[in-house]
Amino acid sequence: MKIVKAVRHTARYLLGAALIYAGIGHFTFSRIAFQAQVPPWLPLDPDFVVLASGAVEIALGLGLIFVSRYRKQIGWLTAAFFLAIFPGNISQYLTQTDAFGLNTDEARAIRLLFQPLLMLWALWATEAWSKTKHEPKV
Repeated sequence: MKIVKAVRHTARYLLGAALIYAGIGHFTFSRIAFQAQVPPWLPLDPDFVVLASGAVEIALGLGLIFVSRYRKQIGWLTAAFFLAIFPGNISQYLTQTDAFGLNTDEARAIRLLFQPLLMLWALWATEAWSKTKHEPKV
């Protein structure tokens, strides 16, 4: 069990680091590429969406790494975030928008398969699905 726990912790830290890296990218080196993923039907400024989602990614990443007391809640929030941005991935596929090296329909379709895996990663690494231990009521 100690090995599984160590793997979960490592997975949580890696996901947190990846989210922080991606969040920084929203503000800097990948800002334009992320704008390409904002669905055209979304009635918000694409740059605002990119900056806001980048801030959320950084916050979630920091939470995954440093706030272990609320790791299960952060796991659920992270999974919900991945679900919330999934329409952007679908839009990128449907509109055949090139970004992040996804320049074929096949590559964009494969990318769609990874979003549910990210959701599962967040839930597994934070033990969000595990049973909660309750103290007996007196």
